[in-house]
Amino acid sequence: MKIKNTLGTLLISIALFGLMAPLVKADTLIRTDFEQESFAKTVDFCDYVRAYATLHGIPEPTNFDKWHANMYMTYINTSGLKLFYAGLENITTDESTYLRIPMQSFIMHYKTNEKNRDVILASTFLMLMAFNETANTLHPDSPDRKDNLFASFSLGFDLSNLGETLPVLNSETEIIPLTSSTDKLEWTWGMKYTNLTALWWETWIDPNNPRFQNGWPVGLTVYDELTFMYKLTIDAKDGTATLKENHIIGRMRHLFIGVIPALWVYYNSTGTYGMLGRKLSNDTIHDFIQNNGLEMSVINFQTSIMADHETYSQTQSGQSATDTEEEITDTSIDTFADDGEKIFSADFGTRKSYNLYNYTADSAETSFDTYESTARTAGIWGYAGNHGLFAYHIGLMKFLPAVVVHMYPALAVKAASTIANMSRANYFYTIAYPEYGGYRVEHDPTLTAYIATEPIVTPAPSGLTDQLIGGLIIILIIVVVGTGIAVFVARRKK
Repeated sequence: MKIKNTLGTLLISIALFGLMAPLVKADTLIRTDFEQESFAKTVDFCDYVRAYATLHGIPEPTNFDKWHANMYMTYINTSGLKLFYAGLENITTDESTYLRIPMQSFIMHYKTNEKNRDVILASTFLMLMAFNETANTLHPDSPDRKDNLFASFSLGFDLSNLGETLPVLNSETEIIPLTSSTDKLEWTWGMKYTNLTALWWETWIDPNNPRFQNGWPVGLTVYDELTFMYKLTIDAKDGTATLKENHIIGRMRHLFIGVIPALWVYYNSTGTYGMLGRKLSNDTIHDFIQNNGLEMSVINFQTSIMADHETYSQTQSGQSATDTEEEITDTSIDTFADDGEKIFSADFGTRKSYNLYNYTADSAETSFDTYESTARTAGIWGYAGNHGLFAYHIGLMKFLPAVVVHMYPALAVKAASTIANMSRANYFYTIAYPEYGGYRVEHDPTLTAYIATEPIVTPAPSGLTDQLIGGLIIILIIVVVGTGIAVFVARRKK
């Protein structure tokens, strides 16, 4: 009976965690922050938007006072490069239901290396996706529309009908502080989600019918951690700014498989257990993952804009990267202005290997084996068209142009229709880890911006008044609030 109670408590508590955690006290984000060489602070981004609206006499939509998005933000402004980073800690639209979604985004503004033209580039980590391949798989060791796919994050699933709330699992977000070298050419920062709870939602990415199983999740798991560490290195003489992204997907410690929370089987590192707490077998969580051929992947997308030019992205062999399914494991994706100037590169070949820490063989996780990842571009609409799955991501991305207003206001309006819209991405890409087993994964792909060695200062743009920018921001508020309320209502009707 004790084991039964423990398992029941664990199941309900970890599922409820994302709905219970309150926001910590946030700092204030103001316009003059973007005039500094750097800053790092935790900000309620919705408070920032509310303050802007109040300052300019813009009315807020109904219930927007209950919206909060607690985000860790860093900003670097040196050597002609501006880089703004935001990592989501948690979000609510009603001050009672809080979601912890490990969304990561950064925005760069810089002058191009050859022609000194302004570029805004945005990159976003969307989610972890578990998958196993079928006999009809299109791309071996990479999640595609013919595979069994499981999106891995919380979507505000309502478990209130389970009864009295139980103590929640201790899940936290740790900040990796912003630091720099004395010459301000190297910067590091990041975020670490510990004891991260995620629901697994069966997902389909067929562009003709993108969707997810908007009912009971098929699984619930707890990762030791999900860590994002960033290192920016600026070479002003050569005109490059290189950002290394180190992803750590922690070991899976708990896994519930079934119709959550009605009927399930529980796996951990000691074996398999039924709903009554009885041990069913010695098959561990790692055995289950390996026996069912489950692999892990990360999903990202990138977007870029220029004032008077369009941009496009392609592989080194000249294949388009936009809305395609090209393997890029041994190559890079380069982004150009429409007149051929190279403005950005994402390198997958140099750091294609990843480290896998086998907990079963070494519980201290000090030793690791090295394997090759599989990187591939992905069709855009299979993800961007899955509005229900990414409702909160879409909502937050609508706010990103409010930051561009202070980084380079001349592109704020264009940013509202591009970097805030996943369907306008230059490309989506997946990085898959075929050898997985639920163990700790470490990987660090590299991104490079080609910046001007001697940036020319752009005159202040004309025609962009506070009223115009304020109107843009309040339109974004209305769109985001409408999306959020609709999603929360839909969840509660389940």
